[in-house]
Amino acid sequence: MSIRKRLTQEESRLAALEAASALLIELGPQAVTLKAVASRIGRTHANLLHHFGSAAGLQKELAAYHAQQVCDVIADAVKATRAGEGTPGQVVDLAFDAFDQGGGAALATWMLLNGNEDALDPLVETIHDLVDELDETGTGKMKPASHSLVLLALGDALIGEALTRSLGLPRDAARATARTMLMAAAQEAGLFPPVQPC
Repeated sequence: MSIRKRLTQEESRLAALEAASALLIELGPQAVTLKAVASRIGRTHANLLHHFGSAAGLQKELAAYHAQQVCDVIADAVKATRAGEGTPGQVVDLAFDAFDQGGGAALATWMLLNGNEDALDPLVETIHDLVDELDETGTGKMKPASHSLVLLALGDALIGEALTRSLGLPRDAARATARTMLMAAAQEAGLFPPVQPC
């Protein structure tokens, strides 16, 4: 007989969010159910109801968890770029990858289709907090570029492959546009040292 390790409430909640994130990436947002997550971590459906209240609650917390993970990585990349150890292109790639391979666009779309619009609030708030944190000048000059970057990454994850193929453009056309835009905005705001296009 195996003995299951007793987890604290926070450890159990975090294990559920990590499992939900893995399901999102592996199988898509429709696979992120309380039953599937509970099965993956060896817990009961009732246990997850206790932590999240409902499937919508799980999705909302997953959006917040996913947003925080992504924004932490992007913040580190921005700081590295400012220190001359990275490029704005790497920041763009992280944002695009988060929405595409990381499942962010699929999760956002799934929540909107299920009428769970408020579940996107944590994502929006986390991005807002990141932009404010990284704006050392306090001018807000990076807000338009950040807005455009997120929209480009989201749109590219949803229809970028089909649209670039239809228009005869390279698959990374949106990323290239985002890199140019972010580099210009950051240099104008004095946030990154001058760099060569990437």
